[in-house]
Amino acid sequence: MSTAETTTSNPLAMTGFAWLQLLLLGAIWGGSFFFARVAVQVVPPLTLVLFRVLVAALALHLYLLSRGVRFWDYKQHALEFAGLGLLMNVIPFSLLFIGQTVLGAGVESILNATTPIWTVVVAAVLTVDEKVTVNKLAGILLGIFGLVVMIGPGVLTGLGGPLWAEIAVIGATLSYAFAGILAKRFKGVPPTITSTGQMTASTLIMIPRRACV
Repeated sequence: MSTAETTTSNPLAMTGFAWLQLLLLGAIWGGSFFFARVAVQVVPPLTLVLFRVLVAALALHLYLLSRGVRFWDYKQHALEFAGLGLLMNVIPFSLLFIGQTVLGAGVESILNATTPIWTVVVAAVLTVDEKVTVNKLAGILLGIFGLVVMIGPGVLTGLGGPLWAEIAVIGATLSYAFAGILAKRFKGVPPTITSTGQMTASTLIMIPRRACV
């Protein structure tokens, strides 16, 4: 084996920078539950969903323009973008925000943390290369336990919330699980294009939906 072969880095290895990115993503995603809980008290849930996807879509289009990337060169994926936007943004965001009108941020974050469990189950049913393993289940349960420990006794606050709201949050996690399966269709599409496409489609879906409310 040559020196070049032995020194080639593993593209899947978790470097220090990758861990930093992961922690930053977790902090941003986790913090969104707190701010959403505050926002839904003054802004209707569906309006909040529209603002969220609209701002994201505009920011991503500006990013692509700054990089000289032509988004419309990928217009053949419009239907897939619409499906991903529906499953990844429109349905889960709507259910989460509606649920947070009566649920605390802590309990909703715990319920949302079941997303990996549903993803494993859905993937096992709908795919041939993603099977349930003991290690997968152990990792998911350990992650949820860690989240409960981090939140502490406050996690018990609001556990007696309306059943419909808790079901709405679980519905959002199921939507994320199906979105993860659909996302496999975008292997040949740059991630920034996929994100822009799903946010743009989500915005177009939410505009008439919000107008009907």
